[in-house]
Amino acid sequence: MAQQAYMTEAENGSPGPERRTSRLRRLLDRWGGDWRGDRRIWRRGLVLAAFAALLALVMLAHAHIPNAIGNLGSLTETFLPWLVVLIPVLLLLGLLRKSATALIATILPAAVWLNLFGGLLTDKTASGGDLTVATHNVNAENPDPARTARDVAASGADVLALEELKASEVPTYETALAGTYEYHAVVGTVGLWSKYPLTEVEAVDIRLGWQRAMRATVTAPAGRVAVYVAHLPSVRVKLEAGFTARQRDKSADALGEAIAAEPLRNVVLLGDLNGTMNDRALKAVTAQMRSTQGAVGSGFGFSWPASFPMARIDQILVKGAEPESSWTLPATASDHLPIAARVKVTTPDH
Repeated sequence: MAQQAYMTEAENGSPGPERRTSRLRRLLDRWGGDWRGDRRIWRRGLVLAAFAALLALVMLAHAHIPNAIGNLGSLTETFLPWLVVLIPVLLLLGLLRKSATALIATILPAAVWLNLFGGLLTDKTASGGDLTVATHNVNAENPDPARTARDVAASGADVLALEELKASEVPTYETALAGTYEYHAVVGTVGLWSKYPLTEVEAVDIRLGWQRAMRATVTAPAGRVAVYVAHLPSVRVKLEAGFTARQRDKSADALGEAIAAEPLRNVVLLGDLNGTMNDRALKAVTAQMRSTQGAVGSGFGFSWPASFPMARIDQILVKGAEPESSWTLPATASDHLPIAARVKVTTPDH
């Protein structure tokens, strides 16, 4: 009886399974009909295929793009993950061009991109760790510093670093954070707030002429940790000069030297480095430390600009300590997003 009802419904023109299958087949035949038997599908789109190969080469050999002209290499590396947006464009153009060569060539940049960044698409967060740290460039022109301070304090961080502190607003941050953090120190335009004692606080010379980096020992329950806070010089993209980052690069070298000479085994660097982990100019720092986001984060963790994050220039890097989880915090009144991480002190220094 049920079978008879189904046959009657299908015969009356209702979309039964067989009819839907036939309709789909007709659509596919109509779309691909022009391709079938067309030998030109291999000759068309050679320019698109060449561009796809070039895109793959840029991603694969980005470290060899010279910095001699406008720091082009560092500029490419800063926004390297965003080259992925060109891949669907190439795919669409290949379809419109009806070029099998272009479509197959698009596999090259897709494979290279996945090799470089595919690991960041998975959630590697663990539940361990004994110290939560956070950092935030609060923006010297922040219209509501008190609220920004309360927002980042609500993250639950045991140790909080702030950069771009305006001298006239330092008391505002101190007052807003006093209820959460018993200990704090400010050096120039950077500061460190902690639930655990701070000792051996000192400025770190990053060859700027003014103070934008500091170091302190945090005596946490799991052991002593050397915490560095740094705000490296800003970079600019100018038509006449390209990617101007010379002073940033010099400061990164100086910071790397200071961290390399650090006697404590557990080291955490918090701050705005004005560069990504891909940027070769930061190798003096990144070659000896691990990014918490790269090791145990979920996604790219872009932090700037807050309105539409395009790059992770704010960093939490560790040496000795083991990263367990890393994440981006909600936006504040700053133009940067705050970031946080949880680490495990693996080699206690008491």
